[in-house]
Amino acid sequence: MGALKRIISYPLSIVFYLFFGLTLVVFHVLQWLGVTLGGTRTHRGVVNLMNLCLLRCLHILGVTFSFKNTQTVPEGRSLIIVSNHQSMFDIPLISWFLRKYKPKFISKIELGKGIPSISFNLRRGGHVLIDRKNPKQSLPALSKFAKFITENNFSAVIFPEGTRSRNGEPKEFAPTGLKILCKNAPEALVLPVTINNSWKLVRFGNLPMGIGLHLSLEVQKPIEIKEVPIKELLETIEKSVISTIKT
Repeated sequence: MGALKRIISYPLSIVFYLFFGLTLVVFHVLQWLGVTLGGTRTHRGVVNLMNLCLLRCLHILGVTFSFKNTQTVPEGRSLIIVSNHQSMFDIPLISWFLRKYKPKFISKIELGKGIPSISFNLRRGGHVLIDRKNPKQSLPALSKFAKFITENNFSAVIFPEGTRSRNGEPKEFAPTGLKILCKNAPEALVLPVTINNSWKLVRFGNLPMGIGLHLSLEVQKPIEIKEVPIKELLETIEKSVISTIKT
């Protein structure tokens, strides 16, 4: 980022955070009302609108988006959505553009409290919270989650890199979580997706944020779990996800 862009970014970043925070606070109340008055379906609609608003907040930074899906994804199938991970903004990006597949996220347990809207949604929206330091909690939780998404025709979203890429370069996939999902949801369809440029929003940390960026989400060819041996399946998924990453 050039010197002029960085200077411009500071006030824009502050305005962005004000609107971002306000959105979370407002939708925390709306989510509670949705769950209380309308149940699961109403809550899901509120969350979809929240994710759209969170993406719209990025327009303050001059950020634009594109979504590419030339694949045929069968309806009425549960999915395992596998994505690279570049920033926290990957979540609203996937949540909004893939909303018709009802994505449910695997999140670290620490995010289950203390964050307006986000913590509420993680606890009440059908997602799973895992303690990555405690296999006795995380592994059974993932198994149960896989069966849950199959029974309800939802989609499980997993970031196999574990942590975010700080420079856009993909990290090696950790196989354990993905193996458990595939084993316990063999009827699901794996949907690899690729995210580009969201890491540039936070390349300097939380301040200043990147401005004038274009974020993209691309859907890759779906993969049937039962048709491929697990080792080959994991390799194919990883190659598919990273195939269109641009650094």
